[in-house]
Amino acid sequence: MTEPQPKATDDETSAPETESAAPDKAGEAQAEIARLKDQLLRALAEAENTRRRAQKERDDTAKYATANFAKEMLSVADNFHRALEAVPKDVGKNDALKNLVAGIDATERQLQAALERFGIKKIEPLGQPFDPNFHRAMMEMEDTDQPPGTVVQVLQPGYIIYDRLLREALVAVAKGAGPVAPKVDTSA
Repeated sequence: MTEPQPKATDDETSAPETESAAPDKAGEAQAEIARLKDQLLRALAEAENTRRRAQKERDDTAKYATANFAKEMLSVADNFHRALEAVPKDVGKNDALKNLVAGIDATERQLQAALERFGIKKIEPLGQPFDPNFHRAMMEMEDTDQPPGTVVQVLQPGYIIYDRLLREALVAVAKGAGPVAPKVDTSA
């Protein structure tokens, strides 16, 4: 005869389930830790990016704060230049006129030096290739000495502030020879 086997209690049948549930909960906890760690790293990276953007904006604001003032001062610089160009080359023995011209010249140089101290530089593109990023072509001129697209006359100088355009130069550009007729191969 066989002895009857004792019936398994609920505690005995749930023991294997509890042992398998423990690793599942540990895995879930590890996954939650990894997810939270990823969120933390992303939040820290976002905070650092925000800090860098704010610093760059502060730096740019300080660097380019003078731009509006400088634009207004450019007309003063232009007028000094025009005044010097209007003076006849032979001022003769008129000492008063010579002194006036020397004073205007010194004032123009001082103004240009002050602009340069604040990162504002004059663009004088004479003889350079036309660049639409820094120049505005006001006219084309027939000029056989220069290749087409070369600046042959500066009507008004341009200015940049650090690496940004403050005012484009107004220029005259050498005109091209016109469209070239296509060659026809007659050897065939």
